[in-house]
Amino acid sequence: MLHITSLPSSYGIGDLGPWAYRFADFLAETRQGIWQILPFNPTSCGYGSSPYHSYSAFAGDPLLISPDLLVRDGVLTQEDLGEVPSFPNKRVDYETVTGYKVQLLQKAYQRYQRRTSTDHEFERFSDDNAEWLEDYSLFAALRVYFREVAWRDWPSELRDRREEAIQEWKMKLREQLVMEQFFQYLFFKQWSALKQYCDSKNILIIGDLPIYVSYDSADVWANPEIFKLDYEKRPTDVAGVPPDYFSSTGQRWGNPVYRWDVLKATRYAWWVRRIQHNLKHFGCLRLDHFRGFVSYWELPASEATAVNGRWVQAAAEDFFATLAEEFPDRPFIAEDLGLITPDVEEVMLRFGFLGMKVLLFAFGHDLATHPYAPHNYNRNCVAYTGTHDTNTVQGWFRSEAGPEGRNRFFMYIGREVPQKKVHWEMVRLVFMSVADTAIIPMQDLLGLGEKARMNRPAKSEGNWEWRFLPEQITPSLITRLAEMTELYGRASG
Repeated sequence: MLHITSLPSSYGIGDLGPWAYRFADFLAETRQGIWQILPFNPTSCGYGSSPYHSYSAFAGDPLLISPDLLVRDGVLTQEDLGEVPSFPNKRVDYETVTGYKVQLLQKAYQRYQRRTSTDHEFERFSDDNAEWLEDYSLFAALRVYFREVAWRDWPSELRDRREEAIQEWKMKLREQLVMEQFFQYLFFKQWSALKQYCDSKNILIIGDLPIYVSYDSADVWANPEIFKLDYEKRPTDVAGVPPDYFSSTGQRWGNPVYRWDVLKATRYAWWVRRIQHNLKHFGCLRLDHFRGFVSYWELPASEATAVNGRWVQAAAEDFFATLAEEFPDRPFIAEDLGLITPDVEEVMLRFGFLGMKVLLFAFGHDLATHPYAPHNYNRNCVAYTGTHDTNTVQGWFRSEAGPEGRNRFFMYIGREVPQKKVHWEMVRLVFMSVADTAIIPMQDLLGLGEKARMNRPAKSEGNWEWRFLPEQITPSLITRLAEMTELYGRASG
């Protein structure tokens, strides 16, 4: 498991360029068959640069476009790159990266715009993706024009998408609108090439599909009828989770919740389009917050925390039966972490979804019976040492496990090991389990501590920034991972 932003590059953030291909080579060399990433949709500094808080559920993040590939393809020149800022190499400074990359992409468009009207490849991309691209590009252009003011505060005729106003602003912002489409063309051209390369190496890319979309997004603006909004298009109820392991006041995510009755009447058309779009780009999808498809925690938009919410039934049976018709291969992993009730388990069993097992959570007082302890796994699951939301193995061992947790871990593996070897023992436990699939965060393969953690749920700053360094992929890492993968019968290719 490694998000694109965490790859090395010269431009302050991982991208779809040379190091993405080198990482695919590393996976192939170590006999891995899966690369799991986080959502690749556009991010915003205003929302902590979270890939789970995007302003589009369909678009790709322009920050992930590789300048090196643009130079290689003649879209930019080496001189266009200018003086590259001195970016930190162990983390992403999103504000500086955004400032540099936006002007670089604008320069690419200025160079290219004379050819857009005669470029059949760009024209074909725009036509093939018009169903989402037209709304997204207008939304993105308006977002720039109104200096990122939320769409609900745009002039009412735009907020309410009156046809005359939409057509007027399409003409007024034509240049910016085409430029946004061009950025998407570049992103998906680079992504498709990387996916083809991974396919050639027998590497399946697993994407991540957040259950909710951001309120200030093209999706809510263009489809207000499927969300719980008032007459002024403001959310009446929002999503979150009740108090849990991560937060004593729960997590108030703030995303508008769906009107499942309206979705059902359309045979879930928006969801079907969204999944169809994603399955063009991924071999499998992780359905984030799976239990929310069965019942979800809803709270009034006026609440400051997630404490005063309630559980509301969704439309799981009908929804997943519809998806089963549309996608008979059912290429889904259910993120079934947290408090999972029998009705959620029943839906997973009925539709044959793979669930998740996170080893870090297993070493409490109930180790013997804990569902995430390897001796309790069944084959129909995906086993992880940790996820993007948990600590790293080394961080957990040092600061969260405590003496009792560490002792239980040693008892479980049958011996004490030095702290520096704990992550490999965790990897071994996952690999030797009966789980159908085993996925290890890159931080745990590298044995990194808490500073390498990707996300701290309920914390709004300092997340999504971690990057690894080229020199951290060593010959000894390659050899050890390949040997362990082969030893436990998990080798690909």
